[in-house]
Amino acid sequence: MNHTLKVALAQISPVWLNKEETLKKVENSIIEAAKEQAELIVFGEGLVPGYPFWLALTGGAEWNTKVNKELHAHYVSNSITIEKGDLDTVCELAKQHSIAVYLGIIERPTDRGGHSVYASLVYIDTDGLVQSVHRKLQPTYDERLTWAPGDGNGLQVHSLKDFTLGGLNCWENWMPLPRAALYGLGENVHIAVWPGSDHNTKDITRFIARESRSFVISVSSLMTRDDFPKDTPNLNQILEKAPEILANGGSCIAGPDGEWLIEPVLHKEGLIYHTLDFNRVLEERQNFDAVGHYSRPDVTQLSINRERQSTTKFID
Repeated sequence: MNHTLKVALAQISPVWLNKEETLKKVENSIIEAAKEQAELIVFGEGLVPGYPFWLALTGGAEWNTKVNKELHAHYVSNSITIEKGDLDTVCELAKQHSIAVYLGIIERPTDRGGHSVYASLVYIDTDGLVQSVHRKLQPTYDERLTWAPGDGNGLQVHSLKDFTLGGLNCWENWMPLPRAALYGLGENVHIAVWPGSDHNTKDITRFIARESRSFVISVSSLMTRDDFPKDTPNLNQILEKAPEILANGGSCIAGPDGEWLIEPVLHKEGLIYHTLDFNRVLEERQNFDAVGHYSRPDVTQLSINRERQSTTKFID
């Protein structure tokens, strides 16, 4: 039956700034979801190796300080370089279990020199192939102190059974034009990944669903003071101002009518399951289709540059 899709929302905490240990949690979640016959699993924004919480806690905007340099170096060292095989085991598990994966990573790509990092959303298909890597277009506020801005190359959609999947990172979901780009590609399951808070997911998840007449899957992570590893550089300074809860989850699903299928789940680690019915998309598109019968391309059109940006071009 191609018109249904069982999805798993992985609301987990990272082993903060530890790439290898966090990847183990990702891999175990994939195996667990596959045992429950899930066909798609989604993880939160920047889960591997974690969100840069220190920026708001250590004076991240202070110029040329040792603490910020040390934490940034530690972060970059634990980030993901796809070209070097960091996601190979995740891809193998996706293929072995025939499960598609959306995974939020901090990417350290070689096509931009290998030293800057991006908040990227990776889609791995059921054959274990990386089909797109969407680098967050505009890091939000203090994120700009550690993440570089991305490009349009990852504004892609992917077919899975009858469904067409697309995704954005965190506050990108508030950007009307990237949303419209995905709608125009036929998206009917929108993946919204977040570092972890219901104040992000509780309103916009339903709004995007109602605007697009699509399923919207919001997935967040968890983080508490106790989740900071003891070997984190400058940990004492981080903990001086760290609240007890830094990320409370808030993972949820809204249907194409904008109503909850799963309301935001708080303070609970684990996998959340739901089965989507494609017919609900067709029902709700009957009266509104933002890029179809309810659009006026003769009046307004959107132009998208999907070229992967690079500082250098070599001609040999």
